[in-house]
Amino acid sequence: MEADFTLGAVQVSSSPQERFSEYLQSRGKRITQQRRALIDHVFERHDHFDADELIANLSRTELGEKVSRPTVYRTLNELVEAGLLRRMALGGRAVYEHDYGYPQHDHLHCTMCDTLIEFQSDELQRLRDAVGREHRFRVTGHRLIVSGVCQQCSTKRHRRASPLDLV
Repeated sequence: MEADFTLGAVQVSSSPQERFSEYLQSRGKRITQQRRALIDHVFERHDHFDADELIANLSRTELGEKVSRPTVYRTLNELVEAGLLRRMALGGRAVYEHDYGYPQHDHLHCTMCDTLIEFQSDELQRLRDAVGREHRFRVTGHRLIVSGVCQQCSTKRHRRASPLDLV
């Protein structure tokens, strides 16, 4: 029997927009049209991205002219502080992913193509909790990024020699 490492769903009581508005109000900040547009753009699909990728992606939309680079960086930091995004350091750059509404999960990171593969493991969580109990440590979460080479890059790397290689 094969283990299931897929992510489940998490029910949330408010939308990312509502949650971010509450966060900003609690800090005496206002929600601007640019911030609203950024949140909608970031949360319309689940993927991993860095600030430069987000800015490049925005430039291909009508939002590109309306949202400045400093606004993107500032809003990304606020989204992390609000618990809506998670920041990870990969290869010297900050990569973001959705945190709000997503279950605890871990990543496989291909060091050749930078692909991130998400997985969830009950066994890993049980081990984490057992180690915490043994050390009288209250576990609140964890992050695990396993580095290696994905199957696609591994296949490319170990392909057979071709007569075309001599050309």
